[in-house]
Amino acid sequence: MEPPTTNNSRRRRRMGQTADETASILRKSWYHLRLSVRDPQRVPTWDAIVLTAASPEQAALYEWQLAKARRMGRIAPSTVAIAVPDPDGARIGSGAATLHALFTLYRHFVTKVQSDERGNVTSSEKVDGSSLTEMVKFMSKKHVLLLHAGGDSKRVPWANPMGKVFLPLPYLAGDNPDGPVPLLFDHILAISSCSRQAFKNQGGILIMTGDVLPCFDASTLVLPEDSSCIITVPITLDIASNHGVIVARSDVAVNGEDYALSPVDNLLQKPTMNQLLDGCAILEDGRALLDTGIIAARGKAWEQLMQLSCSSSQRMIDELIDSRKEMSLYEDLVAAWVPAKHEWLKQRPLGMQLVTALGGSKMFSFCSYGLSFLHFGTSNEVLDHFSGTNSVIVGRRHLCLLPETTACDIAASAIILSSKISPGVSVGEDSVVYDSDISGRIQIGSQSIVVGVKISPDLQSNINWGGFVLPDRHCLWEVPLVNYKGTIHIYCGVHDNPKKLVKEGGTFCGKPWTSLLHNLNIMETDLWNFQDKCLWNAKLFPMATLPEMLDISMWLMGHLSDESGKILSLWKNSQRVSLEELHRSIDYHKLCASSSNHQADMAAEIARTCIGYGLLGRDLSQLCEEILQNNKAGQDICKELLSSFPNGLYSSVLPSSRAYQVQTDLLKACGDESGASQMEKKVWAAVACETSLAVKYGFEDDIMPLTSGTATEKSLSNGKEQKDEPALHPKKAIVKLPVRVDFVGGWSDTPPWSLERAGCVLNMAIILEDSLPVCATIETTPRLGVLISDDSNNDVYINEPTLIAAPFDKDDQFRLVKSALLVTGIINHRVLSEYGLKIETSARVPRGSGLGTSSILAAAVVKGLFEIMGEDACNERVARAVLVLEQIMGTGGGWQDQIGGLYSGIKCTSSFPGQPLRLQVTPLMVQPRLVKELEQRLLVVFTGQVRLAHQVLQKVVARYLRRDSLLISSIKRLAELAKIGREALMNSDVDELGHIMLEAWRIHQELDPFCSNPLVDRLFAFADPYCCGYKLVGAGGGGFALLLAKDCRNALLLKQSLKDCTDFDVKIYNWSIST
Repeated sequence: MEPPTTNNSRRRRRMGQTADETASILRKSWYHLRLSVRDPQRVPTWDAIVLTAASPEQAALYEWQLAKARRMGRIAPSTVAIAVPDPDGARIGSGAATLHALFTLYRHFVTKVQSDERGNVTSSEKVDGSSLTEMVKFMSKKHVLLLHAGGDSKRVPWANPMGKVFLPLPYLAGDNPDGPVPLLFDHILAISSCSRQAFKNQGGILIMTGDVLPCFDASTLVLPEDSSCIITVPITLDIASNHGVIVARSDVAVNGEDYALSPVDNLLQKPTMNQLLDGCAILEDGRALLDTGIIAARGKAWEQLMQLSCSSSQRMIDELIDSRKEMSLYEDLVAAWVPAKHEWLKQRPLGMQLVTALGGSKMFSFCSYGLSFLHFGTSNEVLDHFSGTNSVIVGRRHLCLLPETTACDIAASAIILSSKISPGVSVGEDSVVYDSDISGRIQIGSQSIVVGVKISPDLQSNINWGGFVLPDRHCLWEVPLVNYKGTIHIYCGVHDNPKKLVKEGGTFCGKPWTSLLHNLNIMETDLWNFQDKCLWNAKLFPMATLPEMLDISMWLMGHLSDESGKILSLWKNSQRVSLEELHRSIDYHKLCASSSNHQADMAAEIARTCIGYGLLGRDLSQLCEEILQNNKAGQDICKELLSSFPNGLYSSVLPSSRAYQVQTDLLKACGDESGASQMEKKVWAAVACETSLAVKYGFEDDIMPLTSGTATEKSLSNGKEQKDEPALHPKKAIVKLPVRVDFVGGWSDTPPWSLERAGCVLNMAIILEDSLPVCATIETTPRLGVLISDDSNNDVYINEPTLIAAPFDKDDQFRLVKSALLVTGIINHRVLSEYGLKIETSARVPRGSGLGTSSILAAAVVKGLFEIMGEDACNERVARAVLVLEQIMGTGGGWQDQIGGLYSGIKCTSSFPGQPLRLQVTPLMVQPRLVKELEQRLLVVFTGQVRLAHQVLQKVVARYLRRDSLLISSIKRLAELAKIGREALMNSDVDELGHIMLEAWRIHQELDPFCSNPLVDRLFAFADPYCCGYKLVGAGGGGFALLLAKDCRNALLLKQSLKDCTDFDVKIYNWSIST
């Protein structure tokens, strides 16, 4: 097909992203990340994730963070994740650090391959680990994400202990309120996961920086074969002059809908206006292409880079260390791929080797017009990203413990993350408090940042008892040091630049050094004994007791006077450290342990409150995961929570199924798998009972017994009642029904969701191959008992129907009909005292079709039995009966299947929780031309894959009972889309219906990644150029697919293409709407 065409000028004038667009991109990226981690066979993920670090100690911290990310489902089990420190802590530059990191990864894989060989592990990728050539070929097939996260974070010093890439970024935190606080690293992983597809069948590397979040749809990324590529975005010239600029050839560009791919002609670093003009770097719209720092290499370019790393990187690094020079990734290494820079590069350290090794490959620019470049280079930039355009997607209260509003003064715009705030604390507007525990009279000003600070309520100060004040626009953080028992408090102004020299106007706490030192009577020699004086190397921060450190900090920040000179004397006599020394002395082991225990304590306190005072509205399973990170006390805390579980509390409003699920999760957290298994059975029994009660309400007691254990007075024969009733005559009932296809809304119809929340489903009854495919024939027979047969020539004769009882064996092929006999109450009806029954069922659709066949067949049987009994057999009554029937069968399921088959045409059905459960079926009064268009454009295709809805259903129901926030928001969206789809069809907008189907399919994969499989993925990829929408029907996993073509012509082309294609063994069914 021809590539889509767009208006080039429209793209180039694109304004910045809105918050809604950013949220949409991030949600899509997170969805893709979760899918790739859960099912990497379907959605390929990275073979390796590598982080660079400044020191072995920082690398150990990063390894801890990587293990945490893997535990939280951010990194797949199969992905290698390592952190690589610069050799001997030397500054070698980002280019040399890249080569060193790849060489370290190479050695990791060599060790792994050799280990596999010793263990006789069979692998399709097994190679001779001693052969460099073979190993390079082996590595060149891998897909690697490399993040440059080393360095000392001088401009964001409070993030230095954790690593800037791991600073908190609570975008969309509200999507998962009981999960951990999202980090910048997590969002980078999400965005980058979408770019993995661009490498296709060639190995490659994606290099990113740890202080930038590029918000764009990375699934649109196009990488030319055997080349390198740099991601760019148009930017104004004032910004371009302070960054790297890419000069690309526009005359040979390949334009997509929101991107341009073109060869790179030149690279400019912080160019002047004349350099921009002379270098032809200015675009038609007056902007230039900004180098985002995202670089990819694919195929031969990647193999050459790997060859250089494995064969020469260590020698090159030794040479750099000896000469005290550096190799930049963005100036030196990248220049090897740009011929115009070769002569310049040859004059640089090791430039000739770079040109020789990499110069044979080309570099392209992938210009993403919609990319939003979020840089976290300074503290002020971080606050801007929290309070600017994207403020509406920031989670401002996440996993935090806050007192009532009358005991604290916390601004609505303040961000409190994973922190405990006690009474008496105030937090100003747009401030951030993270990973902290703050008590006492503490005042935190506006636009301030507090990280990792622990201030206990019994704080006493011998000098000051007015509480502690952190002024506006200040940062405060606390870190442990190696060989020091306590911790140290560090602080500075948000706008301070620690690298800026005193003589150049450097500041501390927003004040010029000269005036600050004069006001505090501090001599320069107290802080520095060398020429290059700046905040980074100033010996400012004392190692003292907590009260002393807080008093000194307020004095240094100008909020505490020292007329007596006691604070000055205390400060001078204390051992002090600079930010630079601090960076080298952080005790990362203590830092990690303290953070883990703090998170676990926070989760435990939230769980105690939830169990003791709440209605179990939190996701206890996620909280338990955090609690268990406290290695010493985690399981004991879970046992305490289990023992304190209030049996019977709130039983009038809290469903038993939810209470049992919480106990199941607590038992698992306690390590009691046997007890959890037994409790899980109670969960499903409770769901069945709650469903039955909601549906039975208002019915006669004998109509829908859950078991056949008791017979009511009315159904038992006593002489008088029998005489008053009319004589019975032989009867026969034939019920034929269509199947249903669902457009959107499924899962919102399923108990226990539909018992507690509103649901809405848009579906359609269809006839296949010119006939109604589902049929039940029921007739009375002279012979007593019940004979059941199906269309596979299976049959069973039940001599004593009153002995039928649930639960049924899962392999019982007649449990559907047996459940219908129970749910209708016919086994105790006088029909069976005078006659027998012959029940024949048939369904002319493949097993596991996803067309709701089982439920619709159940509806046909129930409807026929009601008719035989002379009872009300209206559709609503039958639908509700089938809901209970599926609980008795043990398969679960909702109401949409039977509604879809019982009611003809297209309908939008809503359910409203309560007793009874209310269903409102609204047939769509669609125009005849819309019906004709649908029948022409919509392909109903059997994939050949059998699906088992029961397995999917159990997983989804368990997540709902846990109150999984992602699942709840997903099902809410499906119900909302059903209403939007109804409006689209009423407006004859079939294209909009296609877009809704696509979103619904994405959400279904979010609910369960195994609802699709590689064959279905390939089928949809094949159909995509022809279609505006597609999805599997029902819960997914196989069965039938709906392919909605862009128009009638594309429908015919797709149908013919599927018939001609030998890769798919699918069947396209003729269908029409059942009216």
